[in-house]
Amino acid sequence: MIVKATGIVRKVDELGRIVLPIELRRTLDIEERDSLEIYLDGEKIVLQKYEQACLFCGSARGLTAYRGKNVCHECIRNLSKV
Repeated sequence: MIVKATGIVRKVDELGRIVLPIELRRTLDIEERDSLEIYLDGEKIVLQKYEQACLFCGSARGLTAYRGKNVCHECIRNLSKV
């Protein structure tokens, strides 16, 4: 993973919000109303565009929701063999 410093600094407002600069949104193809995934990586907060994927293999093709989790058809086929 390549980490690039942008030199952009934003303050957190009283409601805990920050504004993502338009340059970053354009670069990452983040549109209004897109979902972002937020998680910790050690001491860092990571934001990334949320894209639905299979819980097991990460594929975005042929997804089926099972108890709130996405599983692809290939993994369902593999699981049924177990």
